[in-house]
Amino acid sequence: MKTACALAMLGSLGLLLSYSTVRSADQTVSPDPKLLSRHYRDGEKPSYHMTATNKDRTRTTSYEARADGIVKKNTTGDFYEEYQWSNLLVNGHALAIPSANAGFHQMLSLDPRFPAAFPDLRQAYPPLIAPMLDFMTFYVDLGLAIRQNGLDHPNDHVYIKVGKPNSWAAGYNLLLGEDSIDFDITLQSVDRSAGIATLLVRHVPPARPQIHLPVAWMQKPVADTPNNWVEVGKNADGAYTASVGKETFDDVIKLNLTDGRILSATMDNPVEVLERKCIDAALTSCSDPIRYQIRRQIEITENAGDGKLN
Repeated sequence: MKTACALAMLGSLGLLLSYSTVRSADQTVSPDPKLLSRHYRDGEKPSYHMTATNKDRTRTTSYEARADGIVKKNTTGDFYEEYQWSNLLVNGHALAIPSANAGFHQMLSLDPRFPAAFPDLRQAYPPLIAPMLDFMTFYVDLGLAIRQNGLDHPNDHVYIKVGKPNSWAAGYNLLLGEDSIDFDITLQSVDRSAGIATLLVRHVPPARPQIHLPVAWMQKPVADTPNNWVEVGKNADGAYTASVGKETFDDVIKLNLTDGRILSATMDNPVEVLERKCIDAALTSCSDPIRYQIRRQIEITENAGDGKLN
């Protein structure tokens, strides 16, 4: 479910980049060159270790993996990073990537000229899709920040209104799946002696989320904001599971001030959920609600030395 949600959010990258920013009232335009920018070197080899936990109402799943990359140029001279994944562990068990999937490489870029596109994951090893999408989330967030003006000094802040619903419903058993977010970006700190900037990118509920809520009981806020997340599925027994709630992301990204590469990043992605079991498609004849939290926590750290991809 959360993989599909990330797929929908990241697939809207091109749309998100077209939205204007709203600066905080006390912000002024910096006369200095932009602080946030990626200065690529052809052939450099970034490498990262990722760890994650995904906790829902009944279980917690963990994974870790390694991503080794190499910086290349496309035919028009735009830079991108090409990653190969390895060392995948799920719940502590090593999973060997089948030879049929071993040649799949993930392409990401922080070059604003590089055309944004969602990867074709049909040849990816399915257990690696979640790590790939989580990894891409950090690039989407940092890339979005790089494209903004006014993020040059500590506490500089921009707000990007989006709101349009992202859908991960695939029909069949999942009838409705949507979330709606805005982006709230703050340059938390700039440590020039250490050469590190820290960026906070929050995915927050809009003032008026645009998700489709098919029944009145879903309108009441589950938490302290209007509901911005909804999911309805049909069960094998013919009944329905209907959930609504509040979803947020807090992504903290540390980057090198010299070349703009990511040094480390963390993601905290909670969803406060109210769930009901219903016997009718209209979702009006339902059980008492159950409240719980879904929570994904992701971390990437830079591996020492160059990566292994050739």
